[in-house]
Amino acid sequence: MNTPDAVPLAAPTEPGGRAHDNRPRFEALALPHLTHLYKLAVRLTGAAPDAEDLVHETYMKGLAAFPGLREPERIRPWMSRILARLVLDRYRSGPREVAVGDLAELDRFSLYDLVWDEDPLPYSDDLHHDFLAQFPDDEVRRALLALPETYRVPLLLLYVEDLSYRELAETLGCPMGTIMSRLHRGRKILERELWACAKRRGLVRSDDR
Repeated sequence: MNTPDAVPLAAPTEPGGRAHDNRPRFEALALPHLTHLYKLAVRLTGAAPDAEDLVHETYMKGLAAFPGLREPERIRPWMSRILARLVLDRYRSGPREVAVGDLAELDRFSLYDLVWDEDPLPYSDDLHHDFLAQFPDDEVRRALLALPETYRVPLLLLYVEDLSYRELAETLGCPMGTIMSRLHRGRKILERELWACAKRRGLVRSDDR
């Protein structure tokens, strides 16, 4: 996998090949956040080549929209939002609702309750925290990538970018209720994936045995 510093970033130009007048100031503010945006893009897409393309497109769109940015000191969250919208735009041609199984069953699923009932770490003073600590980063990443983009993007923006629900609604162009619903279901799907992973690793009893 390429490192963030290896992401190709050709200088965007206006039609006719003339460099954008705002480019020097934009690059001075935006390029220090290249590594952060690349890591976010990898989390959102799961693929380094896709992440590189997205970061490049994000910078091009950011440069074009830069004159309208009222708070240049907040360029990092602004660029992150551009990136997130680009990820979702790639999937807008697909079905709006992604099949996630029985929704009533999904809503009833509770990793907290299952861990409490199973008690896989009987000597732990902080059972749920210590249970989650059993999962290496790559397994958590795989569980996140199992989420459809509809659910993965708002979750990552909430926890990685620390956006508020209102900011998420504005960024993703959805009503607040839709954002809250997607976050709820995204958490449930992620918990379900982690529980299945715990079964495969023998951390908890498997119903299939």
